[in-house]
Amino acid sequence: MNLQSLFQDFNPSKFLVYVSLLLFTILFCLRLDGTISWSYWVVFLPLWIWKSMVIAGACVGSYVWWRHPQYRVEGEGYIHYKAMLISVVLQVLLLMFEVLVCDKLENNRHWWILIFVPLILISIISIVVCIWAVKHDRSFELELFCSVNILQFIFLALRLDEIIMWNWVVVFVPLWIVMCMAVIGVLYAIIFASILLRTPEVSAEQRRTSMHSAVSYSIIVIPLLIYLVLLSNKLDRESSLTYAATCIPLYFTFIVLIFLAFGSKGGNHWWFGIRKDFCQFLLSICPLLQEYGNISYSLHSNEPEDNEPPVQSVTCGKPTYSHSKKKNLTSQSELRVVVPALSIETPD
Repeated sequence: MNLQSLFQDFNPSKFLVYVSLLLFTILFCLRLDGTISWSYWVVFLPLWIWKSMVIAGACVGSYVWWRHPQYRVEGEGYIHYKAMLISVVLQVLLLMFEVLVCDKLENNRHWWILIFVPLILISIISIVVCIWAVKHDRSFELELFCSVNILQFIFLALRLDEIIMWNWVVVFVPLWIVMCMAVIGVLYAIIFASILLRTPEVSAEQRRTSMHSAVSYSIIVIPLLIYLVLLSNKLDRESSLTYAATCIPLYFTFIVLIFLAFGSKGGNHWWFGIRKDFCQFLLSICPLLQEYGNISYSLHSNEPEDNEPPVQSVTCGKPTYSHSKKKNLTSQSELRVVVPALSIETPD
């Protein structure tokens, strides 16, 4: 097992977000179906854990930032720290929205339009954040989702307050537009991957990357589209499915995203002030994992000895190759007879 290949591209932030959303979605659907009768404050517990980790990580990272001024000049340290602060501001606004929603579901004492104010504010700020992220080559998935769905949030608030009485299929029109654009993107990725597979000039790595992107986008967008159709029918009382059954495609999407978090790379090095990749940080604080990664092993083959493959050894998760018959090959090269080249001239 190569621990480096497992953790070197691991994105802990995305892993935490997707796991929290998956657990929250399951608990929330069970609560709506009446399967469990827990308080909504308990149902929202995965989201509270998510926001607690964000705030704690930002506090520790800020402490390290101000305590050690020499760390500020390390590479893109300032950009990483600024990106962390922007993310914290958006996460705090999102926490305010979640607290208001939870209080609304428990006590029913606020208008939904007021509850959605923090979310609408996030959407407006996210437009500026997306421009900044593109300029500094930073990821902006949450910001992009909020910025393109600002109209959808307004429609949801008006529909929940019964200011508008449209069917839910009509209420989700902004989301339908976003999903149509996503489907077009998936079709483009599939066509592009198919073209690369038939192009001999393209390297195998590029083909593999394009195929991976096409498959990943497909298994994310298609279940989301199915979920949106089922949810619209459920809210319009045209379906007899439970909320738990309606959200099965959404569960599948979150599970896929959790697995993809192990190959997402990226991540901010200033969360909790680790200032390094998560793989290196994990191996430095867990000597047992580093010791486990130093195990060497051989890959044997049933081929003849002349074609014996090289021995693969793993040291700290990095494989190195060496031939098992190095000495024999050296001795054979020493005993090899060198035959002089003969040139026979043909007469004129």
